[in-house]
This record gives sequence, C-alpha cells and structure tokens, in this order.
Amino acid sequence: MTIPKLTSVLLHQSDELPTLVLGPSLGTGSLALWGPAVPYLKDHFQLVAWDLPGHGESGASTEAFSMTELAAGVVSMLGVLETGGIVSPGDPIYYAGVSVGGATALQLAHDFPGRFAGLSVICSAAKIGTPEGWSERAELVAEAGTPAVLAGSTERWFAPGFIEDNPVVSSSLLQTLQDADRFSYAHACKALGGYDLRADLAGMQDPILAIAGAHDVVCPPSDAVFIAEHAPNARAATIDTVAHLAPAEDPKSTAALLIEFFTSVSQEKTA
Repeated sequence: MTIPKLTSVLLHQSDELPTLVLGPSLGTGSLALWGPAVPYLKDHFQLVAWDLPGHGESGASTEAFSMTELAAGVVSMLGVLETGGIVSPGDPIYYAGVSVGGATALQLAHDFPGRFAGLSVICSAAKIGTPEGWSERAELVAEAGTPAVLAGSTERWFAPGFIEDNPVVSSSLLQTLQDADRFSYAHACKALGGYDLRADLAGMQDPILAIAGAHDVVCPPSDAVFIAEHAPNARAATIDTVAHLAPAEDPKSTAALLIEFFTSVSQEKTA
C-alpha cells in the first residue's frame, strides 16, 4: 500500500476567495462531475478539484491504497498547492466530496482534524456497501474493464428522467467511467471495502454537512442522518431532485447548500 499521487484541477482561481476542495465519485472525473456547479460556486470560492488515480487528470495507481492513504494524498496535494502559491497557507480551506470523495471527507475529519474549516459529505456514508461486494466489483473491473459496470452505474447514478433531459452532462460522466483505468478503479473499490468510520463519528469535531439525494439507492438519506446524529458538529440535508451525483444532477441546489453551510461556519468562527 502507498499514498496515491493525486492531480488537482483548478476549476476557478481567485486570490480573494477562500478555497473549496472538491472530491470525486468513483468512475467520474472532477470536471464532468463538478463543472455544472462551477457557475453557482465561483463567486464564493476558489475551486480546486481532484481526480482519483486513473480517472480524469490523475495518473493510474500501481499499488493498492486505503482510504486513510487516499485522504493523506489529498493533504499532500494541498501542500503542493500551498507551495506553488495557489492556496495561501493559514487561510480557511473547505472540502466537499461525492461518494468516495465524501467518504474521503470523513476520513479527513478523522485523520486530519482541523485541517479543513468545514467539510461536506455528499451522496456518501460512514460505510458504503460491503467488503464482499466491493471485492467482487474490483475483480470484475480488473478483469473486464470499466464497461462491465456501465449499465449498473447508469441505473445508480441518476434520478429518473435525468439522462433523457440532460444528455450532454450524463454522457460526459459515463464517458469518464469508460475511460477510467481498470486497475485504479479496482484499487478504489478495495479501499472502500475496508472503509468503516461509523464508530469514529463521535470523535470528529470538524463542522460537517451530509447531503443526500432523495433517489440515491447507494447512499440513501438515512446515511446522511446517521452522520448528523453521531458526529457532534454535523447536520444533514436532502435534495429531492437527485440520486447519487448531486453536483451534476442539481448543481444549483447543491451549491446553495454548500454556500449556506460554509458561510455559517465562517461566521461562527469569527463571532
């Protein structure tokens, strides 16, 4: 196991706004997933997204990694951005991630408390699926490639009618899945198979917003409520219009929740 090297994608640059780090869902690229939300977020944050190994702009992983190592990879990437002057050390940094990117949010709160001023867990949970299920998917994709899970992902990712009403956005997301490196995808599956922070939520002191999609069968609203009930500074919200990829499905509503939450966190810290 090793800490994966993650590639950042600067979606909106600003020297005057706080930085919001955006995390991906398994099988997606950061631009396809978060691009629709950029117009709603860019007046409030500098936007830096990251891609999973073998997805989008990140190179393929050559070794397996855990969720702990993935979170460490995000912090390492952030250090590179600070060294390069993209992010100012000491300024507040926020984080929002979807699915595995949301699981990374909880891992960051657990492993690096206080590194982020606030975090949002979107369409995710403190435990996702079962180790057996993730192991089976990892083996399938490593052998047959990501097209083997394309049909299942299409069913899980989107709320009813979204593909028909939004063919460009949905096609872009599904294309990133087809283009993802099979072995890197399998590594991410195995990382999720070993992920379970349910018993650790009580010790997470960072402000956390858990956002669920009403149509999400992977991480239903009850998972967001569980986080809110067990982490001391967490709250939950549900978007009625989405399934598993909220920033792409309903970018306006997702952005509104993030802006309200991170603004409230900032005001609480300065009060």
